Parts: sequence; C-alpha cells; structure tokens
Amino acid sequence: MTGPGDGFTHFDEQGKARMVDVGGKSPTQRSARAAARVRMAPETLRAIREGDVAKGAVLGVARVAGIMGAKKTSDLIPLCHPLSLTHVDVDFAFPAKDVLEVVATARVLDRTGVEMEALTACAVAALTVYDMCKAKDRGMSVEELRLLHKSGGKSGTWNAPSREGPGTA
Repeated sequence: MTGPGDGFTHFDEQGKARMVDVGGKSPTQRSARAAARVRMAPETLRAIREGDVAKGAVLGVARVAGIMGAKKTSDLIPLCHPLSLTHVDVDFAFPAKDVLEVVATARVLDRTGVEMEALTACAVAALTVYDMCKAKDRGMSVEELRLLHKSGGKSGTWNAPSREGPGTA
C-alpha cells in the first residue's frame, strides 16, 4: 500500500488519491525550470527559425501557449493546487539541426512547488510547435520532458544531473 510515509504524498494510508493539505505551510519563494525537446526534420526546423511556416510565427505562438498552459496546470493535473504564478518564461534553443529545445521557468510565492507548472509550460509549448508544423512534418516527436531545477520550500534546491547541451542543469 502507498501512503504519506513512503514518499507518495498524493495517496492516503489506504492508497486513495488525495490532494495534499498545504494549509499549515508558510508561503515561500519557489521556482522551477523544465525542458522538452521537439525532434523534427532539419528543413522543418529551418522553416521555424526563418519564420517560413504557413500557420505563422511558431515560436511566438508556442511561447504564449506555454505560458497559458502553466496558468492552467491545476485544471489539467487533478491533484495540483491552483497557484498564483508570479512569473513564467518560455524560451527556445537549437542544440542540433533537427532539435528544438523548449525551456520554461516558473516562479511563485506560495505554499507548494511550481515544478508541474514549468513542466506543463514545456509540454504545451512543444505540442503547439507540433500542431503548427504537422502539415509539413508528421514525423516530429516530443522527447525528454524533464525537470532541470527546483528551489524553495522544505526540500530546498534540487538540480537534475548534468547533461550536455542548452537548457540542461
């Protein structure tokens, strides 16, 4: 059986899903950074970089979609608390001729962490890139959605093990 004592805080002692009670915690500054990669044909990435995609400015639309996704995280992930985000940033890097990297940072002054909001921002931005470019390249894939960094709260700071390339910890 899973429960609060084994690190799975979203289950009670009987294994039933629950929203963690954060009411007794004090608000602190918290931040998280996440990344995802969209692998695609090199010509698709070139078209994105040059603004030559029929549906418009892919990166600009994906940036706004990622920010909106972060703001809607508690509507999408059942046990996430609604947070009053103080900052969300979505940026892009080009680590290879066939890879677009999405990097999102989220910050909050609250009682619980903001990791899910950063991850959701990356996922939504990456899916938006796919949606806007699928007519040109249906073989794209969204890969390696991961948390890079979190800070704040009782557990303090965590950094992902170091990896090569932009957006990595």
